[in-house]
Amino acid sequence: MARFELKLPKMGESVAEATITSWLKEVGDTIELDEAIVEIATDKVDSEVPSEVEGTLVEIFYQKEDVVAVGETIAIIEVDGEDAEIDTVVASDKDEVSNVAEVEKMVDKAVEVVSTTISKTSDSGKFYSPLVRNIAKAENVSMEDLESIAGSGVDGRVTKEDILSYIENRGNSPKPTPITTSVESIATKQVERTVTKAAPISVNGGDEIVPMSRMGKLIAKHMVDSTQRSAHVQSFIEIDVTNIVKWREKVKETFLKREGEKLTFTPILMQAIATTIKKYPLINIAVDGDNIIKKKNINLGMAAALADGNLIVPVIKNADQLNLVGMTKAVNDLAFRARNNSLKPEEVQDGTYTVTNVGSFGSVMGTPIINQPQVAILALGAIRKVPAVIETAEGDFIGIRQKMFVSHSYDHRVVNGALGGMFIKTLKELLEAWDVNQDF
Repeated sequence: MARFELKLPKMGESVAEATITSWLKEVGDTIELDEAIVEIATDKVDSEVPSEVEGTLVEIFYQKEDVVAVGETIAIIEVDGEDAEIDTVVASDKDEVSNVAEVEKMVDKAVEVVSTTISKTSDSGKFYSPLVRNIAKAENVSMEDLESIAGSGVDGRVTKEDILSYIENRGNSPKPTPITTSVESIATKQVERTVTKAAPISVNGGDEIVPMSRMGKLIAKHMVDSTQRSAHVQSFIEIDVTNIVKWREKVKETFLKREGEKLTFTPILMQAIATTIKKYPLINIAVDGDNIIKKKNINLGMAAALADGNLIVPVIKNADQLNLVGMTKAVNDLAFRARNNSLKPEEVQDGTYTVTNVGSFGSVMGTPIINQPQVAILALGAIRKVPAVIETAEGDFIGIRQKMFVSHSYDHRVVNGALGGMFIKTLKELLEAWDVNQDF
């Protein structure tokens, strides 16, 4: 019998890990080809991992609520065939996968004679993957030594490269010089711990403690990480959309009859935003260390509300290539399936610019947080009737106009104020020049 390693699949360039939410199969169950085995969740979407083989589930490495890195083996399926281990290629770098396979084979041989002393989670809260723990066992790396390794992975986790580098260099590492601990140093450490530790929140008898949901915790972390990573700056502009409001009112019934889709303001605005991005490609970038990645495609993320109040960002791929009908169909479809939690993993990946409609909640404007690894996000405010000065050849008059604010948050490390401001100025000019007599 052969053993097939079921690995956590790659789910996009910005997704490094996922949470196990439910096992759909138990050890001993028969597995069919393409049958879903486990449900997983990221900060973007919930999905299922199907089997690539037929066989019997013989081993599970992670339990519900465990966080797993992309590429890690999560289960073993026994299949008919020669008594040889089968590896599933998940990573894009073939050499990297080859090296991992070699290390795992080495570990498989050594693990039989080495006692288990490495736990999955240390006393300090650090998580160690099965591969790292197996290498530690094979190379007699103690839990204390493992704790001393500075991890380069997500949240400081120790990766395969980290532990192999430690093993290669541990003989050359200088021994630490004994330090005499003084009363003053102990007191200083105690003061530091007191200062950095968050003050406890007092809870009264009538207060209710509500644990954050899994999605809520993931979103919270994503937001904090973004504010720590990017230098957020905002620009605001007011846009007169009176012509768009009049045009939509005139054509919406015909549009519904002819196309079978409701025409909202969102696809009209999204199409204009995609056109503006095309004029300013340096807003459609990502930052990788000291390098700027100019994105070839314009993939618009569209923040949509879920039933539980959280937000998800489905992505309209190649948005600049869609006409208004195509954009409307894409917007309506993604919004509907987002509300019904039926989005596919690939539909929330590879976004290059995000738009969020804060006006749908009655907000006039907002200061949205950038959706990493993007460098900008646009918030659409509510459309309101306001008194405004109307300039004509006969003079200035006061009239009622339909206006909205848009808020542009951008990463000031790579997007300066001129680019951030000119982007929304051009968007304003495009929308205010809307032809009320045009067809759709």
